[in-house]
This record gives sequence, structure tokens and C-alpha cells, in this order.
Amino acid sequence: MRGFKVAKGYDNIPLPQRSTDHSAGYDIEICETITVQPKTIIRAKTGLKAYMQPDEVLQIYPRSSLPEKFGLTIPNNVGIIDADYYENPENDGAIFIQLYNFTDRVATIEKGTRIAQGIFVKYLKTDGDNGNGKTRAGGFGSTGS
Repeated sequence: MRGFKVAKGYDNIPLPQRSTDHSAGYDIEICETITVQPKTIIRAKTGLKAYMQPDEVLQIYPRSSLPEKFGLTIPNNVGIIDADYYENPENDGAIFIQLYNFTDRVATIEKGTRIAQGIFVKYLKTDGDNGNGKTRAGGFGSTGS
């Protein structure tokens, strides 16, 4: 089982959809209008959380129109949402998307704009890997530097 739900504290958030029968990614919208100053990084709220199998990850990629229309990109190239991020105690697993404004102009994106796409992917582990026995406590940087 895998999918999207609305995170606690958010209302009327549309769940991501694929645009065509052969689209790999689920289009993800922002849930509030944002302004990104030049040469800065912000976290855009989606109001979503994602559930998946323990050996899966949700990869977040910028939509191809993001750099051209807004001068923005995802600074780490791909966001990774682990299965144990779902319903974590810090923020219920709410997904935020980091955005970097690489231009010299202010960028404003309206609520409801599709900025990213999420792709669920199964991954493999090495023999004997037990994840170090740690449990996730929260979001960004919660598992160490």
C-alpha cells in the first residue's frame, strides 16, 4: 500500500495525481502562496504526507517548468521522503519542499501551483543492514548531520 493523505493542521488539500496514464510522477502543489527572495532557500508547504511500504521511498523532483517559469529549483536535486517519516511526532509527516531561487529577482508562486512531482521507488539494502536500530524522531536533519 502507498499513497497520500492530508497532514494534521491542513484542510482542503488536493491529493497528488498523475497527469497521464504513463506519467511516473504524482504532481504536488503548494498549499499557500510563497515568495522566495533571490539566492535564498525556503521550505514550501504541501499539506501532504505519504505512506508506503518499509522498503520504499518517495522521491521528490522539481517539475520541468519550475526553473523556466520561476527561476527556482530543488537545491539538493531530489528530495527523499522515507517510509518512517509518515506520522512522525514532530510534524505528522507533513511534506515540505525546499526551493532555491537562483535568480536575481523575487519569485512568487501562488497557492495550488504544481511545483514538484513525487515518484514512489522500491530500494534494496545490503546484507545484515538493520538501520542501526534508530527510530525517526522528526523531519529535516532528524537522523543526524
